[in-house]
Amino acid sequence: MTLPTLRHPDPRVVRVITFFEGLTRADLDRLGELYALDARFKDPFNEVHDIPGIRRVFAHMFDGLGSPRFVVLDAIAQGDQCFLTWDFLFEAPRLGPGTTTIHGGSHLRFGPDGRLVLHRDYWDAAEELYEKLPAIGALMRWLKRRAAG
Repeated sequence: MTLPTLRHPDPRVVRVITFFEGLTRADLDRLGELYALDARFKDPFNEVHDIPGIRRVFAHMFDGLGSPRFVVLDAIAQGDQCFLTWDFLFEAPRLGPGTTTIHGGSHLRFGPDGRLVLHRDYWDAAEELYEKLPAIGALMRWLKRRAAG
């Protein structure tokens, strides 16, 4: 089931949402339409500063995960800045059967030509990923309980 793209008055924001919600491996050759040549991308595991680097990050996603897709939940924009909240859904047998969901957000900055010059993803790797791994997950949950007192 495909959810409708979130409506937003800024066409740059709509373009980003539409791109990510429909992202396929074939779209990686079109990243230059969305990102400036020297765009910076950062997430909990990667930091790259150009389109070839961004392409490698997304290619790795398609190589390592089954059926990856993004669902944008909300978008706030002001001037050349935007913040999206999203769910990232994928299949990863190491994490168990079925679909895994990571909840996160992205800080985006648009350049003068409307393409992204900054894309920074925020999500809690410990809660959203490590706790779901069989061996590490038990340790992470134990540490979390101990820290909570």
